[in-house]
Amino acid sequence: MIPCYNEEEVLPITAPLFLEELELLQSKGLVNQLSRICFVNDGSSDKTWELITQLSEQNPSFVGISLSRNRGHQNALLAGLMDCRDKCDITISIDADGQDDISVMEDMVNAFFAGCDVVYGVRSSRETDSFFKRTTAQGFYALMGKMGVESVYNHADYRLLSAKALDELAKYEEVHLFLRGMVPLIGFKSTSVEYERHERMGGESHYPLSKMLSLAVNGITSLSVRPIRVVTAAGFVAAVIGLIGIAWSFIGWLLGSTVSGWASLAVIICFFGGMQMLSLGVIGEYVGKTYMETKRRPRFAIDKRTGTRTL
Repeated sequence: MIPCYNEEEVLPITAPLFLEELELLQSKGLVNQLSRICFVNDGSSDKTWELITQLSEQNPSFVGISLSRNRGHQNALLAGLMDCRDKCDITISIDADGQDDISVMEDMVNAFFAGCDVVYGVRSSRETDSFFKRTTAQGFYALMGKMGVESVYNHADYRLLSAKALDELAKYEEVHLFLRGMVPLIGFKSTSVEYERHERMGGESHYPLSKMLSLAVNGITSLSVRPIRVVTAAGFVAAVIGLIGIAWSFIGWLLGSTVSGWASLAVIICFFGGMQMLSLGVIGEYVGKTYMETKRRPRFAIDKRTGTRTL
């Protein structure tokens, strides 16, 4: 299952590789001959959907669905998983860019036969990353852990899920998705397979720093209330500091040692003003998510399908 957003440059390169791996797994008897490669077009503005349609016409092993509009990587991924869950025993999700090592799918399937319902693809190292990318990625996982979000270190969305796991995932109905944190909540037997991540085979990355930060914020606020508790603790500390300041000012006034000045007043105002705005921002993030969740809007809408789908 492969989510795609503006992947016209890379699909002609990676689609044959996905097909080659599928045929290898079929030849070894690890997957059924009716197994399919399902592309999910996430409202692409380029020729991604046309390419998916052409692939499906050329080979029945390729199928595709197209969302009515761009809903983001996580929603596109969920759309594919939910569309396939009643038609398969397992699904393997992977990005279209060819960075994840396709060859470890065999290890994933073997782990499934060994009794695992969830198999995570985990990067063995980040030596190929730039210093900035490596540092921000490590900070991302560290922050998620500190904020109480259970996730697998160096795992993105390359994973195997059994039909049993998919059925349980379908019960999680939140609108704001962070599948890397939701899947571990299922709790079935799981394992990891390690692989070396390659360079992107074509096109440009769709996950710049801004999207990584957005994903982190969404993951934390969707799966943890620890930021609210941090704000509460910070508010308590600020209140104590404020009381000490009031007592110090009052004692100084009684002793007649007060000196008029704006610096100390400006510092105090800025400190407490900043704390209040930060607190309101964190609380507002949770209120906003609660507002969106109560609407219970559909997380995706499927607009088109390729030919007659058979999975």
